[in-house]
Amino acid sequence: MARKLLSGIVALILVAGFIMISGQAMAAEEKKPEQFVGILAYRTGPFAAGGSGFSSGMEDFMALINARGGINGKIMYKWEECETAYNTARGVECYNRFKDKMAYVHPLSTGITYALIPKGTEDKIVIISSGYGRADASDGRVFPWVFTTPTNYWSQNTAKIKWIAMKEGWDGKDMANIGKYLKGLKIANLHIDVPYGQETKPILDSMSEKFGFKVRHFPVPWPGIDQKAQWLDIARRYKADWVINRNWGVSCTIPLKEAARLGFPREKILGVWWCGAEEDAMPAGPAAKGYYSTNFHGVGRDFPIIQEVVDKVYGAMKGNIAFTRVGTVYYNRGFIAGILNHEAILTAQKKFGIKVLTGEEFRWGMENLNVTVERIKEIGAEGLMQPMHNTWQDHEGGGVVFYQQWDGEKWVSTGEVITPMREYVRGLIEKSAAKYAKEKGIKLRTGP
Repeated sequence: MARKLLSGIVALILVAGFIMISGQAMAAEEKKPEQFVGILAYRTGPFAAGGSGFSSGMEDFMALINARGGINGKIMYKWEECETAYNTARGVECYNRFKDKMAYVHPLSTGITYALIPKGTEDKIVIISSGYGRADASDGRVFPWVFTTPTNYWSQNTAKIKWIAMKEGWDGKDMANIGKYLKGLKIANLHIDVPYGQETKPILDSMSEKFGFKVRHFPVPWPGIDQKAQWLDIARRYKADWVINRNWGVSCTIPLKEAARLGFPREKILGVWWCGAEEDAMPAGPAAKGYYSTNFHGVGRDFPIIQEVVDKVYGAMKGNIAFTRVGTVYYNRGFIAGILNHEAILTAQKKFGIKVLTGEEFRWGMENLNVTVERIKEIGAEGLMQPMHNTWQDHEGGGVVFYQQWDGEKWVSTGEVITPMREYVRGLIEKSAAKYAKEKGIKLRTGP
């Protein structure tokens, strides 16, 4: 009897073991391949609002795709963060940690972008600097591994000057007539004195000569929390008609307070899109009301795809940031970066098959990216993002600039969407890129 009982127990153990092994085998078989995304985040330091919002927005988009079953239903996103604190040396260290397993990266810093351009080129990893970094990297003939999609700083600044001219009475149509409304205007370019802040000085100088306005650059020493001297100069001595707020992080708010203190109208201050977040305006209180900024996407949650994230990601308790920040400016910026990445992957998979992509395959997807108005509607991102069309020569691919105004509590779209001076910008980009190519001994590409 004891022997039979023992035999039965052994049999049960064997069966249980077989079931467990079979279950593990099935689980392993069902596990989908993963497209790895290394995220150079900064959730600490003076720019934490931008870094945390952008990174979380991109992560939430990938979480949504995973909740749908993955990329084309077969590939899952996998991501990992590395904290850079917006420090260039740390950014390079994070890149080196991830480079053997990622196809693309968002440096999320102009300084880190500059440092990674030669590395990404050597490692065949795509560098995406959406709305930051080197504007001349839009030239794919010289910078084959860098993309400024959907737009760059130089394009943004030509759109800013067109917008200012419109505020001065220009009809926004006849470019031959724009100089009449700009001639003699005094524009102050208030910029944080780091590579990011200096990036647009050449284009503003060029436009001032072309259109007859005056521009003066007012550098703000890092970290930009004391701007009293600059503002006294801007408002009392230079007597600026318009101010471009090209600060970053905590230094974006200071100009609004200083302008209020000196009686300078906030509706005459136009911020760069990195000074156009809730975190930039709210700390200024009443001093921010009326302030304008540019953007390259919509704000808020009133978009079908973001509502789906609310339902499927946050409803499942899998969100990557405090729910109150969903739909804010920095969050949406990271979210559309996620869409951009995804559309490039889908484009590449049509050519290379549904699989985990290499850097070279992803680059092909980026160079053939064509996000139409119809596709945006299909995605559920109408009003959230702009159409984009890259080529192997043009790595910018979009370029329109949105405008928004702070009403004292939130950002409100003005409804203005302005196309930059594309031919003018492209000429300057090619000239600057050619100079870079000569310095670095780079031979221009003549085809894809």
